[in-house]
Amino acid sequence: MPAAPLLPLNDGKSIPSVGFGTYPMKDQQLETAVQAALLTGYRLIDTAASYENETNVGNALQASSVERKDIFLSTKLRGSDQGYDAALRGLDASLQRLNVEYVDLYLIHWPLPAKDLYVESWKAMIAAQKDGKIRSIGVSNFKPAHLERLLQETGVVPVVNQIEIHADFPQNEQRAFNARHNILTQGWSPLGKGLMDNPTITQLAEKHNRNPAQIMLRWATQLQIIPLPKSGNPDRMRANLDIFDFTLDADDMAAIAKLDTNNRLGGDPDTHEEF
Repeated sequence: MPAAPLLPLNDGKSIPSVGFGTYPMKDQQLETAVQAALLTGYRLIDTAASYENETNVGNALQASSVERKDIFLSTKLRGSDQGYDAALRGLDASLQRLNVEYVDLYLIHWPLPAKDLYVESWKAMIAAQKDGKIRSIGVSNFKPAHLERLLQETGVVPVVNQIEIHADFPQNEQRAFNARHNILTQGWSPLGKGLMDNPTITQLAEKHNRNPAQIMLRWATQLQIIPLPKSGNPDRMRANLDIFDFTLDADDMAAIAKLDTNNRLGGDPDTHEEF
């Protein structure tokens, strides 16, 4: 199966339009899954220090026949490592666990406004990018106010903002803000919860002779969202990547838009704590 098409980042690099999520898998299960994902055609692998599985991701990359230069590897700075010096140490620890010399994308996992260290962390990431340890820098779970502060205090625009997105929580305003600033939106939990059985989704799956997950992932890519589905099942991995040979029409997209109930499943970035 061919790899997902690439999308341009605002720093001149490019990123696959679908990625492979690794949370909450660990240990041998994860190593097997990542190797299978790479064989299937995934080239964007997404992990995080707080997932406590970076070592397993690194092992899978080492064991894979896919060359490192062809893999887009993304990880995230955990909350306990925020701050300038701490962020640099956190990055070095991630690189060591992953057993790589650089990551293609490094994200601040949560803004943690109560700690008020995300600007200092961002400045550290800018420095690490200049040192070659990071190819591109971005954020995760940032709201407009957090992003505006980064821009005002550093002038450096994140390449992506990875946020919770699914059909009943499409984050239209946040996505519009990201787009205005040329920040690509990545979507975690792109299949949501309970949406596989939603009548609108199942009817569209029948219409297009696809499964419900493929409908939701195609919806995301057509909105210029980079979804990060996760699965340990090779058949589902293939299906989740096999979404670029059909198109949801305007009526399909309008029907899915009506599913928006503002149903956030994860933490609110204004109050969420992560350590």
